[in-house]
Amino acid sequence: MTDIVAPEPTSEQAVLIARVRRMMLIAGLTSALAVVVVLIAVGYRLYRGEGSTTAAVTDITATLPKGARIVSTGVAGDRLVVTLDIGGVTEIRTFDARTLKPAGKLKFVSEP
Repeated sequence: MTDIVAPEPTSEQAVLIARVRRMMLIAGLTSALAVVVVLIAVGYRLYRGEGSTTAAVTDITATLPKGARIVSTGVAGDRLVVTLDIGGVTEIRTFDARTLKPAGKLKFVSEP
């Protein structure tokens, strides 16, 4: 067997090889920086102090006026929406979906 010996590169080839190595180093560092940025973004989303998605079970009793009837319920964004019929008057009550605290009340009445 004979060993194949690579000839020494010319000066132009050496400059070209050095340029390619420099570009490969820049591309590698850019890729590594991009991976680090993505990992930091994912970690921030997972561990920021907004609270856990699994909330503790809470029992809340909401009192309704006498004769009130729940017509419908729904979720809009981070709000729980309850539509009530109170003696012919329609009322919409909204609650915060996370804490179940009242967020607002909208009453509809007919013009006389």
